Parts: sequence; C-alpha cells; structure tokens
Amino acid sequence: MDYYGLPIISLENAHLRIEALSQAGPRLVRVFVQGSGEKIFAELPGLKIDTPYGPFTMNGGHRLWHAPEAMPRTYIPDDQGVTSYIKDKTMILNGSVEPFSNIQKQMTIELMETCPGIKISHTLTNHNAWAVELACWGITQLPLGGIAILPQPVLPADPSGLLPNRTLVLWPYTKWHDTRLNLEDDLVLVKGDVQDSAFKIGYTNFSGWSGYLNNSVLFLKRFEIPSSLPYPDMGCNVEVYTNHLFLELETLGSLVKLQPLQSTTITETWEFIPNLAHIPLSIKGARALVDEL
Repeated sequence: MDYYGLPIISLENAHLRIEALSQAGPRLVRVFVQGSGEKIFAELPGLKIDTPYGPFTMNGGHRLWHAPEAMPRTYIPDDQGVTSYIKDKTMILNGSVEPFSNIQKQMTIELMETCPGIKISHTLTNHNAWAVELACWGITQLPLGGIAILPQPVLPADPSGLLPNRTLVLWPYTKWHDTRLNLEDDLVLVKGDVQDSAFKIGYTNFSGWSGYLNNSVLFLKRFEIPSSLPYPDMGCNVEVYTNHLFLELETLGSLVKLQPLQSTTITETWEFIPNLAHIPLSIKGARALVDEL
C-alpha cells in the first residue's frame, strides 16, 4: 500500500482507518470514517515549495512544524529519515533530527475504541547545544468546499466587564473584506472557497476546540485551554489558512525555551461526526451545530 508511490503505515479499528507516511514526515496522510469513502484530508502529492535546502513537499494531511514560521527554517525538507511502527494499538512516527535546526519531531497517534476519534500527541525535542525558543504547531490540510468554525468567547473577561475578551490576528495578505471571512459575535467562520489570494487569521481560543464541516462530516479538534504562557503570532493558539488548493486548521502550543535535549508536547483529540448532510454550510448551520456540541 502506498500514498502516491510513497510507502505508508496504517492502523484501524471499528470506527476509523488512518494512514501515515512510513519513511517521511512525520505525516498523517489519510483518515477514513469506516463505512464512508469521504476523504477528510487534502491530498497534495505534487505540491512543492523551493527552499535553500531543497524542495519541501507538502503532501497534504496532518504535519508537525515548530513556530514561529520563518523561511527557510520552517521549510526544511522532511522526505526521509522517519522511523514508524505500531505498538499496543498506537502508531508512533519518529522523525530524524532536522538538519540545520537540530529539532526532532515525533507524533504518537492512538485510535479511540468507543467512537470515531483520535488522540494525537506532537513532540519537539531540541538537539542543539544551546537553548531554542519555539512552540509546537499542528497543521491539518483539508479539502476546499467546507467551512471552518472558530468559537468566540461571549462572557466578560473580568467581573466588571471592562477588559477585552476577544482577539483577531491578520496576516499581511489578509483583507478585511474577503468573502471567505464571516464575523459573528459568538463565531468566526472561514469558508474554504477557491480564490486566487491566500487568507489567514488567528486568535486566542479559550473554548478548547475548533472544527471544519465538509462533505457531511464534522472534523473537530479539541485541545488544552491556553495557559498564561505566551503564544506565537501575537498570542494565537488557533489559526486558519486557506488558498486556492486547501484550507489548514492549525493548533499552536505556548512558546517555551527548550534547553538542550528538552522536549515540548501538545496533544489534540480529534472527533469525526458523520452524516451531517442536514446541516447547511452557513452561519445558521454552524450555530446549530455548535449548539449540539
């Protein structure tokens, strides 16, 4: 079995089947809800980005990066050097130590036994002889056509209601009038529409979840509520990027200063809720879905 010619490792139970690249990444490339042929992830085998270290292959699916983003450090090619195996019904993907950055990436992926869900831990280890400040960054590439759902806090941040309770961070190429962006008091929605320009926003998510509804399946990410530690990108722990090919639903950990051989980890719990054809891809549909969660 392969992913566009690349060898894979797979794991499945009564609810889900997952596939990961066995020699590159670490990268989780496919997830299937049992009984459904819908592709949850975007598949981008030919998409490459040129870097001084050689081409970085996107491939699609779910990857682990370290934030904040920088060229060329973030885009060090990861086409080889992964050790992958399954132990006690858990898939473990160990990346080799990255050249130039000397950071090592690891994913540990466990299927839930009682529902269509995955627990996925992302770990970065510093193999430099000096301290490095960074944050874990879990990025999931999803096919266009759906809608990203980002819950917003509605309660005051302090008893008197005098302090701000929401943030929204924009990247230089993002336009306020972009038709993919829908701002509501309790939700921010980003449509995965085909457009020539790229778009990205981020914010501090205090709800502990974000989601993407597409092809009658809700892909739900749950994560730890932000701590008092600083977060990258003006305080973002959740970000959404989209262009003419895919939409990315991203989770970030806090910025930490890793000493030599120290590690940092963020854990996401994924849920896949199928058979949602009755939920329209609209503000009304998203709000109805949120009310059910």
